[in-house]
Amino acid sequence: MTSYGVPALDKALDILELLAAQSGGIGQAQLADALGRSVGEIFRVLQTLERRGFITRDAASGLYLLSTRMLELANLHPPLRGLVQLALGPMQRLAAAVRQSCNLSILEGATVRVIAQVESPADFGFRVRVGAGFPSESTVSGTALLAFAAPDSRAAALAELARRGLEPDARAALNDRLDAAVRNGWVEDTDPRQAAILDLAHPVYGRDGHAVAALTVPYVATSYSASEAATVRDMAAATARELSRLVQGA
Repeated sequence: MTSYGVPALDKALDILELLAAQSGGIGQAQLADALGRSVGEIFRVLQTLERRGFITRDAASGLYLLSTRMLELANLHPPLRGLVQLALGPMQRLAAAVRQSCNLSILEGATVRVIAQVESPADFGFRVRVGAGFPSESTVSGTALLAFAAPDSRAAALAELARRGLEPDARAALNDRLDAAVRNGWVEDTDPRQAAILDLAHPVYGRDGHAVAALTVPYVATSYSASEAATVRDMAAATARELSRLVQGA
């Protein structure tokens, strides 16, 4: 089968992927250098992406940033929009009952993407920004999503992690965590970024019996905590089962 390249589209996708991997803005010359292209090659593509709202340019610094446009488009996608609409009610009831925040995430390749978040009604809590993306191998939510994913999705994600340079020892450790998650039916571990937080993650199953999302409670043990971690885990598990029934139309 003949493959026909579309140079302008390739440039646009390269730019979007590069900006998505940046924690901050990046200048035009730096961006061109990172892509191995000249400024002249990407100038019009940058203008088009900015005009269409996929990227923004800070007026003061001139740095380019990825906008929320792709997240907005993703949320217009019926399956994702429907999942969020189904989940918000049960998630709000869970947050109110345990006085902890909770979030819902999906697997995008080898990246965990947060698609919904409900804040704790207590005066103190931990929140995750909707749209935030995290490496699947370094999060409890990612472990839950990979452990209970469809075999082809799991294999593709693990292959992507290998391409990203995840070392064999780290991949072996990840596989051990996935096996443990399957045995337990959930994932519970200290948050790798916030040591004071215990992440409790439960899979949400689709009709095929594989995870379509992960419901996670970043449990904070403070004087504001209304319930012990074990109680929160059980209530989160019940909410995940409720979400699974809703997703499956049962």
